[in-house]
Amino acid sequence: MRILHTSDWHIGRTFHGVDLLADQEFALSAIAEIVAVEKVDVVVVAGDVYDRSIPGADAVLACNRGLERIRAAGAVIVATPGNHDSAARLGAGAAFAAAGGLHLRTRVDELAEPVLLADGSGTVAFYGLPFLEPDVARRALEVPEARSHVEILTAAMARVREDLAGRPAGTRSVVLAHAFVVGGEASESERSISAGGVETVPASVFDGVDYVALGHLHTPQTLGERIRYSGSPLPYSFGERSHRKAVWVVDLDADGAVAVRRMDLPAVRGLSQVIGTLDELLADPQFADAENDYVSAVLTDERRPVDPMRRLKERFPFAVHMEWRRPGGNPELRYSERVRGRSDGEVTRSFLSDVRGEPTAAELRLVEQALAQAVSEKETAR
Repeated sequence: MRILHTSDWHIGRTFHGVDLLADQEFALSAIAEIVAVEKVDVVVVAGDVYDRSIPGADAVLACNRGLERIRAAGAVIVATPGNHDSAARLGAGAAFAAAGGLHLRTRVDELAEPVLLADGSGTVAFYGLPFLEPDVARRALEVPEARSHVEILTAAMARVREDLAGRPAGTRSVVLAHAFVVGGEASESERSISAGGVETVPASVFDGVDYVALGHLHTPQTLGERIRYSGSPLPYSFGERSHRKAVWVVDLDADGAVAVRRMDLPAVRGLSQVIGTLDELLADPQFADAENDYVSAVLTDERRPVDPMRRLKERFPFAVHMEWRRPGGNPELRYSERVRGRSDGEVTRSFLSDVRGEPTAAELRLVEQALAQAVSEKETAR
């Protein structure tokens, strides 16, 4: 059986306020094309289908179109919720969806009830472990003393192994799980799952199955031949600008052995960080390659420029983030130390210098007049 391992679609996510739905649909279309070309039997989505527990209508429609393309390309789909999803909402209508080839495994009390799919060599059991928040899952799993993700996933996998042991000999197994496994490398765009206890779990928790399709971390990575993260189909932070997004094509043979190939996804739009004064960024040819990328700009002007983002967008229409760093930096002193023994005028001048550059003589006169007026009004009030 040929399986395509994906995760962390985060449909509906924005990037520094920019709508990514068109980019996400492009990525899902690329996945559907891989399904068609590689003759994939099953696509798994290991959590975070959506970016929010209550996705917007446009996000739901975009996701549905992506699922329809994948199904039309010839693959059955098995998906489970991550920490961004609402398990109840994602699983609504699951029984009807299964009839059309979309299997949604969203309930904790049903995690040991696999999706059973057959090929010429027999049956493969797909166990979908929804994101297991310890405070909630310990009741459903009947382990009231469990507090950590390790304890919860250990209990969940015990149920999976018990079910698998009762199935006919030769039944192969795939587990979908949304978790932070020891050895995985995090990026800037994942939301912490540490509420309820220590978030990391050892890979050994998943021993005993043929392949583990992990979700949660956004970079493709291998923790073992049989346990991998596929990562997200798009970069969701500038920290991922050097990452090449991918999916895993997993061939599961009759004996449960796996052969895995990485398939890179096309980059929808590049991510670039540009550093320099505003004039340099607007004119220097060295930044030409970033003109059609999502851009994070770091301005190094001595004084904070006026309306810098509008001006940046004249050259970089997809600029989404900007920060100002004075070349000399700012004194590393606590506020109380910086103002001790200084007059109101000196404090105000320092503040203006820090946020927008050295004030002019005319600006200082206005400051002095305002401070004098404030003192006069205070004296009058007495």
